[in-house]
Amino acid sequence: MEYRGNYEEWINNPYFDEAAKEELRGISDDEQEIKERFYKDLEFGTAGLRGIIGAGTNRMNIYTVRKATQGLANYIARKNAKEQGVAIAYDSRRMSPEFADEAALCLAANGIKAYVFESLRPTPELSYAVRRLGCIAGINITASHNPPEYNGYKVYWEDGAQITPPHDKGIMDEVKAVIDYSTVKTMEKEEAKASGMYEIIGAEVDDGYIAELKKQVLHQEAIDEMKAELKIVYSPLHGTGNIPARRILKELGFENVYVVKEQELPDGDFPTVSYPNPEAEEAFTLGLKLAKDVDADLILATDPDADRLGVYVKDTKSGEYKVLTGNMSGCLLADYEISERKSVKGLPEDGYLIKSIVTSNMAKAIAKEYGAGFAEVLTGFKYIGQKILEFEQTGKGSYLFGFEESYGCLIGTYARDKDAIVATMALCEAAAFYKTKGKTLWDAMVDMYDKYGYYKEDIKSVTLKGIEGLEKIQEILEAFRKNPPSEVGGYQVLRARDYQSGIIKNVKTGEETQTGLPASNVLYYDLEDDAWLCVRPSGTEPKVKFYYGIKGSSLEDAIKRSAKLGERVLEMIEKML
Repeated sequence: MEYRGNYEEWINNPYFDEAAKEELRGISDDEQEIKERFYKDLEFGTAGLRGIIGAGTNRMNIYTVRKATQGLANYIARKNAKEQGVAIAYDSRRMSPEFADEAALCLAANGIKAYVFESLRPTPELSYAVRRLGCIAGINITASHNPPEYNGYKVYWEDGAQITPPHDKGIMDEVKAVIDYSTVKTMEKEEAKASGMYEIIGAEVDDGYIAELKKQVLHQEAIDEMKAELKIVYSPLHGTGNIPARRILKELGFENVYVVKEQELPDGDFPTVSYPNPEAEEAFTLGLKLAKDVDADLILATDPDADRLGVYVKDTKSGEYKVLTGNMSGCLLADYEISERKSVKGLPEDGYLIKSIVTSNMAKAIAKEYGAGFAEVLTGFKYIGQKILEFEQTGKGSYLFGFEESYGCLIGTYARDKDAIVATMALCEAAAFYKTKGKTLWDAMVDMYDKYGYYKEDIKSVTLKGIEGLEKIQEILEAFRKNPPSEVGGYQVLRARDYQSGIIKNVKTGEETQTGLPASNVLYYDLEDDAWLCVRPSGTEPKVKFYYGIKGSSLEDAIKRSAKLGERVLEMIEKML
């Protein structure tokens, strides 16, 4: 029982602080809890760390944060890039400021300057700061929309995107090589400051970030015309979005922005929701109430690190507020940004719309409509960032817009991660623009369905926690690989894509082609009638996810078809559990 030995080591080693030891003594009679905390090291994956806060090798704590940072520092030293420094941001979660400091002091002790934000900041601003300051890397302490007991540690590279090959593997290897926690370097904060290795950043970067957002505005005249009429309800969900979202809307001229007071201030306990996810209906309970009181045109909510945006819009015909999925809001913004950029500035000949493989096929129709290029990438916005870097390095391709179904998009290239602040700004601008045409955002969405087709997407997830859960998730993926379906919910499978092997197989002809994307444990089935199914484990939660999409002949038909396919997917899942 190696985990028991690890537990005893933490209890008895003078390196670990008394608070951690006291916490661990409190679970001395709970063998399963000891096992969960110590059966492995908290895995440093392709995006960094994410886990439950607490003492133990498989938990988020100052020691696992230091270890990860030592590995990052070793990799930076190997790349001879120590002089460039590292930018560090953090969100409103429990222990976020403390983890940010631990990372900074470890870097400082390794001779790498840390630029640390004075207080919490959104993820996209960290991405921007890395580029602005010329840093070799960035660290963001956040667990995005996970429940309150979680925190995380995301690593960015010098282009401002989260780490991708070869840097992800290189850093992971260096982190794994750190075996003894007591060998990790650190230093006192005052000493780090005095030596110039710990620098606090804030207003100057904030101002630069906001200035970049303003550059993305296409129709300031529409905002000026409707600024007193448009009513906006906004919630930061106790996170980092409150100050930057309100600032940009105010500086652009919007006069009626109503903030959900109960969710305005940062709070790592997220007291008004079970977990702070703008995809969840409960996240909008208070916002909807306020919207009805003030007769708002739209309701917006950003997740704690403000990289994802949830949206409700008013349908004036029915008086109801309609929820926009991430696919819907992403397509709405893609169509607005590309069409109006074409109208105002013209489009580059090599302009591209980029989406992840689990995102709506409507995106392809939008790109075709405006004569733009179209590209698909793996799930994870870092792959969209990687595509932007490829365009820059090769001189072939210009970024127009990129988005994921998980409520994330980016307008412009000042950052390389999804940005809910710029999305907030752009949706409000679009609402003002359409209002000058006598339309609501919902009207614009319906117009898109009429124009491009009635696409509808959904997702079914199964949460499988603990050691056994991780094993079961792998079993499910392997079961699909060994026995791929020939049909799903009455739709024939046309092509089977296995992103782990990199092969796309035409089911009818047997012809095999390459995916052209990095290896990933993902399976995707192209179905007839522009329907599809994708199976992948979550990269941030103990879940296996089943994404699917259809194309109907009307909104009603799309809803019906999607529900039927969803039922068949659930039946498939139940047979595997």
